[in-house]
Amino acid sequence: MAETDVNTYRILALDDNYSIQRLVSAALQKAGFEVSTVSSAEEGLENIQRFGLPHLALVDIHMPYGMNGLEFCETILTYSDIPIIMLTAVDDDETIIQLIDQFAEDYITKPFNPGEMVARVRRVLRRIGDFAYALNPETIVDAHLVVNFPSQQVIVDGKEIQLTPTEAKLLYILMRNAGQTVTSSFILRRLWPMESVHEDRLRVYIHRLRQKIERQPNRPKYITSRRGVGYSFSRD
Repeated sequence: MAETDVNTYRILALDDNYSIQRLVSAALQKAGFEVSTVSSAEEGLENIQRFGLPHLALVDIHMPYGMNGLEFCETILTYSDIPIIMLTAVDDDETIIQLIDQFAEDYITKPFNPGEMVARVRRVLRRIGDFAYALNPETIVDAHLVVNFPSQQVIVDGKEIQLTPTEAKLLYILMRNAGQTVTSSFILRRLWPMESVHEDRLRVYIHRLRQKIERQPNRPKYITSRRGVGYSFSRD
């Protein structure tokens, strides 16, 4: 990720501690990121509904009321694949392993160095890759297709079509890597990280997604396959 491109990335920081919010926001804004801070998981979900998915989320595990950080991650990861870095005061190997296995690309233990936090955010974004489209509540692909990830819907020629959470997440993974072939093995790991799943299952979801977004599903324009390798998303 080039330094000049960093301001194209939007970060959502979820922490109930106002001092931590200020620290995180100041460090990331100084580095050129656009930052939104929220104090609860519920506020985080409202922010996503209003502004769309961020490019990355920094999430505190413990919340004083309502949903905790893990439940927040569980919710947004049902229909998207945004990278998450967990903020935690818990320095316990078992907890950290669970976080990495199920939810997070990385974790930061409190108290933390703001410079290290920024470096970890940059590293995760470099590894995950950019999202090729503007992340708004409604992501406009072209005149034919609009995607609303928070609502798990597509609008095809003006008609609203509901996606399942897995279909939405699959579409997110492909759109995040638009123009590139994403290997089937990578997609399987991102969709079902805790399961051993065969490629046939992925083919079923690719077929269902094509039926919903393609004008001619048997001659797909958006989701194309590279035999024996994987799938790619394109609007050309």
